[in-house]
Amino acid sequence: SGEEPKIEIHKENDGQPVIAVLNIVDDANITAPGELGVSEQVFDQLNLPPGTSVTVKHASPPASLEAVHDKISGETLDYEQYLNIARDVVENRYSKIEIAAFLVGCAETGFEREEVLHLTRAMVETGDRLEWGEALVADKHCIGGIPGNRTTMLIVPIIAAHGMLMPKTSSRAITSPAGTADTMEVLARVDLLPEALHTIVQQERGCLAWGGTARLAPVDDILIAVERPLSMDSPGQMVASILSKKVAAGSTRLLIDVPLGPTAKVRSHQEALRLRKLFEYVGDHIGLELEVVITDGSQPIGRGIGPVLEARDVMQVLECRPQAPLDLREKALQLAGRILEFDADVRGGDGYHIARDILDSGRALSKMEAIIQAQGKNPDPPQLGRLHHVIAAAESGKITAIDNLQMANIARLAGAPLDKGAGVDLHRKTGEHVEAGEPLYTIYAAFPANEEFALDAAQQYCGYTVEKHDE
Repeated sequence: SGEEPKIEIHKENDGQPVIAVLNIVDDANITAPGELGVSEQVFDQLNLPPGTSVTVKHASPPASLEAVHDKISGETLDYEQYLNIARDVVENRYSKIEIAAFLVGCAETGFEREEVLHLTRAMVETGDRLEWGEALVADKHCIGGIPGNRTTMLIVPIIAAHGMLMPKTSSRAITSPAGTADTMEVLARVDLLPEALHTIVQQERGCLAWGGTARLAPVDDILIAVERPLSMDSPGQMVASILSKKVAAGSTRLLIDVPLGPTAKVRSHQEALRLRKLFEYVGDHIGLELEVVITDGSQPIGRGIGPVLEARDVMQVLECRPQAPLDLREKALQLAGRILEFDADVRGGDGYHIARDILDSGRALSKMEAIIQAQGKNPDPPQLGRLHHVIAAAESGKITAIDNLQMANIARLAGAPLDKGAGVDLHRKTGEHVEAGEPLYTIYAAFPANEEFALDAAQQYCGYTVEKHDE
């Protein structure tokens, strides 16, 4: 086939072959006839010293592909079928094109709620699970779509300072200019091995790490890697992805933030309630107590969009600085308050005040500093992009809307999250009055080409709606 040909590499006397994509070279300096050069990933999977003999065969197409074809033609799949697909995906039997076909099939024909449950279970089943040995393990997740929404990095130190266990593993950005892991990496190491993670969590009651190193729901990581270039995010896929990761990470109580707004992922109240029901249905059936909060997603939260800028916002809030973004502080306190109320000793309604005391007393800052030290402080933190350009208001008036998608888009074009110092720094939020020529935001970039891309996008549509005042 014109697609990536695959081979099975069999070890002597071992049942499970390793699957690899075949690339043919005819350069004797790279590999001699009768030699097989393998990628680091395959080398790790084989776990054999160089020079060992292996047998090579054509890889047979995965048996579970039949179920993928059924899904594409609109059929409902059962748990066994999802489990077989998940096993084949994790064993590397699917090509990227076949995974894309599966994802598009799911997105187009949709999921019955039972199917979302089956897929969630299948993704947990095919990976490792962390055990914390405690009855209450708190976690929080935001479904995303709102730039600068870095509440997790404030919530974890507040909750851990209270003494509740909150081991937070986050993903890197899927479709956004920064994920929690990208932003935390500005301050500390996030790729920690499970043993190190355990030690830190036992010691500090919390962490802010990247989930990818722990092989928790690894199928999810593979699916996400294919979703990313397709910019896909179907509701069923999203629920399965989030909940499989949480169960695998050993969480028992989960708060889910669903931002609602005209340019958020969820745009109508009805859609938000449907999503909430789906989360609750799957959570109930996998033994995860969860609460879904619908929050204001009408504009970006905080000022910075992009890892370095967002880390600055977070530290300003923790340090209780006068210039700290109020909306970020307020939202983090509201959500942290809800999580503190998972604790049986905290009376309903008291959570917010406890969270505020922990933040204002400096206990949250001390906890964050301890977590940063434990994970490994970044010795050479990335700096803000050296190229910057101010985008000014074209006319005077009141700012009535800020487009989340366009602001995220401009920040990504500027180079975020790969260039940690790239992004957008907002100077104005909705409801404020602006004069023509006054700055709305500054674009930061590391490379001239990126700056130009971001600038072009901002000049075509700046993302702000300014309404002239009636005379």
